Parts: sequence; structure tokens; C-alpha cells
Amino acid sequence: MTTSRSVIRIDGSYLEGGGQILRIASALSCVTKQPLTVDKIRAGRSKPGLRAQHLVGLQLINDLCQGQLEGDEQGSTEITLFAENITSGSFMVDVKTAGSVCLLMQSSLPCILYASGPVSLTLKGGTNADMAPQIDFQTMVLRPVMERFGVKFDCEIIKRGYFPKGGGEVVVKCSPVKSLQPIDMTEFGSVTKTYGRAFVAGNIPMRVAHTMARVAEDLLRQQYPEVPLNIEVVKEPDHKAVGNGTGIILVTETSTGCLLAGSALGRRGVPAEEVGASAANELLQNLSTGACADQHLQDQLVIFMALAQGKSRVKCGEITLHTKTAIAIAEQLTKVSNLWDGFS
Repeated sequence: MTTSRSVIRIDGSYLEGGGQILRIASALSCVTKQPLTVDKIRAGRSKPGLRAQHLVGLQLINDLCQGQLEGDEQGSTEITLFAENITSGSFMVDVKTAGSVCLLMQSSLPCILYASGPVSLTLKGGTNADMAPQIDFQTMVLRPVMERFGVKFDCEIIKRGYFPKGGGEVVVKCSPVKSLQPIDMTEFGSVTKTYGRAFVAGNIPMRVAHTMARVAEDLLRQQYPEVPLNIEVVKEPDHKAVGNGTGIILVTETSTGCLLAGSALGRRGVPAEEVGASAANELLQNLSTGACADQHLQDQLVIFMALAQGKSRVKCGEITLHTKTAIAIAEQLTKVSNLWDGFS
């Protein structure tokens, strides 16, 4: 990684052109102390510039690295970050919408690995939201995979929050690492078990969760009749959830420790049968590729692969636009020029 003080300029409209560019670039700026400017932020979106979620994420990064942040206001299409040393302590951010806490975690987790001491992050917003991983993906898939890098973090779900209210809360705790180990996830092995979670919250009847689980189980058993399968059916306690929500996440584990997932969220007018089938079909599609990282994991791994002390290798299915964008930004900010070689 570089510690040069020359400002790196990132085109915020490049490739995927969304908030992921801000998350990757600001996190790596924080870790490397490389001054950063991102312009043309979300230029191709219907409402260009920073939204509430992007803004609080940037402000959290700035607080972590005791930096100087310019352009941090809603609608801004250009920001500049001058990062300093990453500090320890407790931090709290609140999106005040259903904006995803998982996306806040994506940008902040790499930073706290290099803090001066233990860090506790309280992240408030949406825990199970569209256009982002569910919090269950972070705990059931990302967290165990991160142990391969030598990283252990706690993620306590205090309260779940759904669209449109948000109001969820998670607490992420982590101690710093001396360095990240490279990973090798290239052998798929054989499917050993599948487990998951079908949930309802608020005034949604329990039968919706049972229906999602039943349909998903039927589809999975058709393809993998001998594989152990356990889908937990849950009614979220009222004091542990804000608003109405439904959804399902399924995770398959292989003999080599690969974890692949499929998930779906319910929405008004969509039958529970369709939600359960969507999650199961996504998982089956991921398994059919023989990949060791699904489309929701591959782009999250890029930043850690770039920071690891050695060459990481991951077998993926189709490389997504999010992953291509993450690779391009990570290579520009870390001066690692061969990240592409790690994906097959």
C-alpha cells in the first residue's frame, strides 16, 4: 500500500458509477492515508450526488481516521478526504432512513482493522434492505470467510429495521490486526449442508415465513435430496424489530468451507411462494457455477485481497460489474496491479 501524499482523483461515474465507488475509495484512503478526491459522484443516477446513506458513511470514515472531509453535504457531486491515523473507540452513525447498515459496514470494517486499538461501531438504519446484502449475509457468510484473512469481528443485531422506516441497529466490534493473510478459495469440494432463516416481523402472519421456507425447501430437495437442510422459521419479537418485514436467506456450506447464499425480501403484492422460490433459485444458480464466492461476496472480498500481504485467489462465477468496479478502484488506491489475476 502507498503512503504518498499526492491526491488521487477518482471518477465517481466509472463503470458501476454508484455508491460502491465511494465506499471502496474512502475506506482505502483511510487505510493508506492517501488524500482522495471523488468527483462526478453518482452522475448517471436519477438523483446524482450524495444521498443520506453515502453522507453518513463518509462522515464515519472521516471520524475514524481523524481526517478532513470536504463536500460532505447531501447532493454534493465531489468530495475530498484527507485521512490521518485511524483511532480506536466507540462510534455511532444513524442513516435515519432504511439505508443499509451493511453498506456502512462494508466501508468501515476495513478501516477498523488498522485502528490504534479496539473499535466499536453502532450502525443504525435498515438491516434487511433492497440493493444491499441482508445483515444475515454479513453474519452467516462474510464473517466466517473473513476468518480466512485472520480477521474476527463481532456483529450483534440489536434491532432489525425494514423499508421504509429503517430503525434497525447493529453493533460491530473488532480489534486491529497486524496484517491480513492471503486467502485461497479455489476448490469447491462437495455440498455438505444447507441452512437458513425465514422471518416475518410486525403484523405479518407467521404463515408467510412457513410458506417461504416450505417452497424453498421443496426446490432445494429436488436438486440435493440427500443434503441436510434446516431452515429456521422466525417471528421477530416486537422489541427487536421496527416495522413490517419478511424475507429469507439460505446458505450452503461445502466440504472445503465455501459458503454460498441465496436470499430474497418480501414486498407488498408479492406472494410468499415467489419470495421463497427466488431465494432458492438464486442459491441453486450460485451452486451450479462451482464457484467458491457468490456474486454478493466477491465484490466485498476485493478490498481485503488488495490489503492482504500476499496473493489471494478466489474462484467465482460471472464477475459482476460491482466487482469489476471494486477491482479498478482498489488497484488505483493501493498500487496493486494484479488483482484481476486473483479471480478465476
